[in-house]
Amino acid sequence: MLDSMEPGIPLDESERLAVEEDLADLAVYEALLAHRGVRGLVVVCDDCQEDHYHDWDMLRANLLQLLIDGTVRPHEPAVDPRPDAYVTWDYCRGYADAHHHLDNER
Repeated sequence: MLDSMEPGIPLDESERLAVEEDLADLAVYEALLAHRGVRGLVVVCDDCQEDHYHDWDMLRANLLQLLIDGTVRPHEPAVDPRPDAYVTWDYCRGYADAHHHLDNER
């Protein structure tokens, strides 16, 4: 199946920058949240409108593959995920912003 997949279209400079920023953000979010029991992110799938649960390592691998290939290969979903162990990108951004704000007040 993977052999039959067509290669992705290389990212343009702005897309590449956006993915690199996502990778940097992901590292911050994981550092802040993993020790609090957060396993990764939940994303609503555009195709099926269902929640998809992605562990930190899988997200990082997907983003790196996107940088290299311009595409993300299919992957197995998380096995029996605990929904309360996953948060959204927006939650991560808010948490990181609040953490940064509190650090600046100290």
